[in-house]
Amino acid sequence: MKTRITELFGIAHPIIQGGMHYVGYAELAAAVSNAGGLGIITALTQPTPKDLAREIARCREMTDKPIGVNLTFLPSFSAPPYPEYIRAIIDGGVKIVETAGRSPEQHMPQLKAAGIKVIHKCTSVRHSLKAERIGCDAVSVDGFECGGHPGEDDVPNMILLPRAAEALKIPFVASGGMADARSLVAALSLGADGMNMGTRFIATREAPVHDNVKQALVAADELQTRLIMRPLRNTERVLTNAAVEQIVAIERDKGAATTIEDIRHLVAGAKSRRVLQEGEMDAAAWSCGMVAGLIHDVPTCKELIDRIMREAGQIIRQRLGGLLAA
Repeated sequence: MKTRITELFGIAHPIIQGGMHYVGYAELAAAVSNAGGLGIITALTQPTPKDLAREIARCREMTDKPIGVNLTFLPSFSAPPYPEYIRAIIDGGVKIVETAGRSPEQHMPQLKAAGIKVIHKCTSVRHSLKAERIGCDAVSVDGFECGGHPGEDDVPNMILLPRAAEALKIPFVASGGMADARSLVAALSLGADGMNMGTRFIATREAPVHDNVKQALVAADELQTRLIMRPLRNTERVLTNAAVEQIVAIERDKGAATTIEDIRHLVAGAKSRRVLQEGEMDAAAWSCGMVAGLIHDVPTCKELIDRIMREAGQIIRQRLGGLLAA
């Protein structure tokens, strides 16, 4: 399948693995890229820029296909040394960067001078248009269904994607609620040039997370995510567990007076690492999309991507083509 995204990034299939904290390591990125998609290493999962350089080198040993690095600009308890992380990306020969969170505008000169293609994750049309204006090569349009941070507008992809298609000139992929061939075909029909999957790639063999996490995704349905940190206007969609229910209770009691200090012990990154890597499923909140309801197995990345592309062809040629013939 050829789209503007496959052409832009030099990949076989229009499927991107989104950057995920404590998930986006070399093993997963290489597996996705080897299967014809675009694998993404998460920069800030690495403690230092030197660690990121080593992770990129490790990924290069596993694949000769294009890879990307996610760099998220979010409010944090201590600001990371972003220019140094970018230098590690450049020195590692990576030519694709997925940016997220705050605008990457101040870092665009450093990225573009190195010939890096930038795809920025946006939760609204207005932010997507700004990404286009500042020189991003593509946009990942994140609907309200997504895991992690869906923004504050609460617009689902059935509306957000066609609106983006009306407004944007640069290519974009659909993110949030993407899981299978139906997701890909729907995204393409709504104007996207591919799709970005995060939660779905956690439930793959190569994902370097505890099996308890993968089995939790298989067992979950679409009703088991919660929105937290709404009073802080830093909304995050997470899979419900004991820690999340504590957060929800604190926010319900304190309302608009909730501060990060009230819930820091339940949302800090070190605690989510205990969930993802050690399998302590109630230790902290962890990002998860509503798409968990569409996850029923734990395949390899190649099995997943091959299945998506095969079934997408069948949907387009047989089901949709058959409707026209009738």
